[in-house]
Formats: sequence, C-alpha cells, structure tokens
Amino acid sequence: MSSPTLNALVHTMRYEAEGIVSVEFRPATPAVDFPAFEAGSHIDLHLPNGLVRSYSLCNPSSDRQRYVVGVLNDRKSRGGSRYVHQQLRVGMTLTISAPRNNFRLEEGAERSVLVAGGIGVTPIWCMLQRLVAIGKPVEIVYCARTRREAAFCEAIEALAKEKSVQLTWHFDDEKGAPPNLVELLSGKGAASHYYCCGPTPMLDAFEKSCEQLGYANAHIERFAAVQVEAGAASQACVVECAKSGKSVEVPAGKSILDSLIDAGLNPDHSCKEGVCGACETAVLEGDIDHHDGILTKIERASNKTMMICVSRCKGERLVLDI
Repeated sequence: MSSPTLNALVHTMRYEAEGIVSVEFRPATPAVDFPAFEAGSHIDLHLPNGLVRSYSLCNPSSDRQRYVVGVLNDRKSRGGSRYVHQQLRVGMTLTISAPRNNFRLEEGAERSVLVAGGIGVTPIWCMLQRLVAIGKPVEIVYCARTRREAAFCEAIEALAKEKSVQLTWHFDDEKGAPPNLVELLSGKGAASHYYCCGPTPMLDAFEKSCEQLGYANAHIERFAAVQVEAGAASQACVVECAKSGKSVEVPAGKSILDSLIDAGLNPDHSCKEGVCGACETAVLEGDIDHHDGILTKIERASNKTMMICVSRCKGERLVLDI
C-alpha cells in the first residue's frame, strides 16, 4: 500500500540557478485545494519513468492551491532529477503524495537559526517565510559552492532586508574554503533551535559543530539515505509481524520491505530509498542497523522505529508492529 496520492498539474517551471529549476504544481481539478502543509514538509513525485522521488516544499505553508519544489539536476542522478530537467513539461499531470514532514519546525522556539547548503535551501526557505510570517526571531546562513548555483537568493535577500532578518552568505569560491560552521554558529545561544539541510559532508559538520558548541536543539534533513557499506545487507534474518501474526524470512541482500510485500503484506511505502518516511515502522524487539536519512542519532539509539525499505536487523530476529 502506498501513501494517499493527489493529481497535480505542472503549472510553472522556472530557472532558479545554475542546474536548479523550481516546479509549481496546482491541483489537476482547479476547484480542489491541496492538503495543508507545515514548513519543512516534502512531497513525493511519482514520475512517468516509474521512479518516486521526494522534494521539499519551498513555497509559503499558507498556500492551499499550489506546491512548489526546487530540483537540482544532480550529476549523479539515477533518473529522477534528470527526468524533471529533461522531460517534465508545463501542462503535464503527475501523481504526487500528500505532504509529509520529517523536518519539523519548532514554532515556539525563542530563536531559530537556519543553515542552508546548496539545494538544501528549499525547506530552509519555506521555514524562513513561516517564521517571518508569525513574527518569530530568525536568522539564516546560506552556503553554496558559488553564487550562481544558489537558488532563491534575490527573494531571500529581499525578505531579509524587509523584515530585518540577519542573513549571512558563504560562497566557497569567494571565501576560498568551505564554511566553518563553528565560527558561523558560535554565540547564537543554547536555547535557539538550529536547522540544516544540505549535502552529507555539511550535515555531518553541522552536527559536530552543534555538539561542540553545546547546542542540543539541532535538526537536520538529508537528501539521501546513508550509504550502505558492502556486506551490510548480507545477513539474513526473520521478521515477526505482531499485528498480522506472520513470520517472514528476509534473505541476505533483500530489503525487509520487499520481503514483507512478497509475503502478502502491504506496508505503507513510497520512495524505497530511506528518505520519504512512508515506511517508518515501530520496532517491538530486535537491534536495528539504520541506513535511512531521516532519524536523528537519539531516535536511532532509542531503537523504537525504523525505515524498513533500507534498514536491517543486526541480529537474527526482529519483531515489528505490523
């Protein structure tokens, strides 16, 4: 079983920066409103080439008649972003998911500090618009390799100027080095909430910097699941399904999700890459080998939930609430 889906019209495609386009979707039936969403949410695009890819919403969360995503033409694309850039066209109709949020904004925070890395600006831009709209203190640090590869710069700069939001730019080619996040984030307060979306090296540096600075309220969103090392999926296991009463053997090299589907079960799922959150399942017993791009270190350590499309069992037995 997949998540509930919507029919969406590709209304507008716009060049935003080198290698980046924004895509605005509107309901295929004009009289219908899209479901409401919160800042930090994403939607899954069910592309005509059979792929499902997740993209963060970057328009104001108060919108009801449109969803806007930003898509980087990834040089390492496996067919998703390449399809959007080369074949998706205005006027086409796509199946999309309802919004899902794995990157929640704490609207009651004393202050929020938003850190964007490259195309990771998409949920950050949405968060900035929301925090400004509700009058909450916020500042933003926007990092990219070059200025020409940074999307939404003019809009972000205009909003920051109008609302007196502190905005810090860091372009690697102009600074001569990647951002030093300890320096950029120091002195901003342990009570503040910190958010970062960007490439994996930046997210790792962000987490280490927040830990070093004593910032406990650090939130990240990854573009992709953790890379599975060779041999990580080589161990077979048995998954006991508490609700259905089924016991399913998961052979080496096969995902828990696919094994459950083959056994006649219908767990919710979408991307099969560990980034959309649709297949998140409660764990009743067993140790998890996490490979998703969603759960925090604390959530992983709790051993209470897992993404069954990519994560594995460390032992020989796993009991899931399914």
